Amino acid sequence: MIDTLDHLIIAVEDLDKAEANYTKIFGMPPVWRGEHKELGTINSLFNFKNTYFELLSASGEGLGAALVNHYLEEKGEGLIGVVFGTKDIDKATNSLKEGNFLISDTTDGEGINSKDGEVRKWKNLFLPPELTRGLFSFIIQHTEGTLPSLGTYSNASINKLDHVVINTNDADGFIKIYRDIFNIRLALDKFVEAWKSRMLFFRLNKTTIEVIEKKDSSDSFDSLWGLSWEVENIEEAHKRLEKEGVEITAIKKGIKEKTLVATIKSHNHNIPTLLIQHL
Repeated sequence: MIDTLDHLIIAVEDLDKAEANYTKIFGMPPVWRGEHKELGTINSLFNFKNTYFELLSASGEGLGAALVNHYLEEKGEGLIGVVFGTKDIDKATNSLKEGNFLISDTTDGEGINSKDGEVRKWKNLFLPPELTRGLFSFIIQHTEGTLPSLGTYSNASINKLDHVVINTNDADGFIKIYRDIFNIRLALDKFVEAWKSRMLFFRLNKTTIEVIEKKDSSDSFDSLWGLSWEVENIEEAHKRLEKEGVEITAIKKGIKEKTLVATIKSHNHNIPTLLIQHL
């Protein structure tokens, strides 16, 4: 049903400021600047080898603006959504309906690139609360147009999403949704001593959904936490970021074997952000 982690959504107050900050973090400019007039939002998109990153800001009235403003008022700027991609949204819709989930019809979306007037179109399938469990997430199928690609990435720039971290209080329930319903591959289920927690690792389109369980007695609930980005050369990336005035910790060995990591401490709009190089 799910083929890709299509993109991540980040709510920001000032799109120009956020775009400038993430241009410094990523080491490259956005490939798209658009507007959703019917939703009351504007966005800026950065494209990577395996996913894209959407900065989203309110610009008027509409459901999108209401969503962004709600998150800004409740929690401030940060990571608010994860969007899953499918090659056949009609098949995904029918599959969920056959599973007795209350699913509405798909909705059409359109974006126009203010840089060159290019148009992209897509279909969205919004998911019921028993599948999202507190996350803002939905399924998308792109139907027309493509997002521009940089093609090549420098050794000092970020080139792809290594993993997104989700916290849960119900790992077994998470597996039932993401493996058994969404058909995303569960690559690993283990207790990690370094975190003193059970952790799940789901793999799709060369990225990982890393799930950390923190059990409690409340209803099943999932929440987005942070992002880890891959670089070809973390020393070059570290030097570039320091030169840009981005605060970053010293490079150290990662918990995972044969990795080097460093944590970005500024310009990230409240998103815990890790850089990682696989040796």
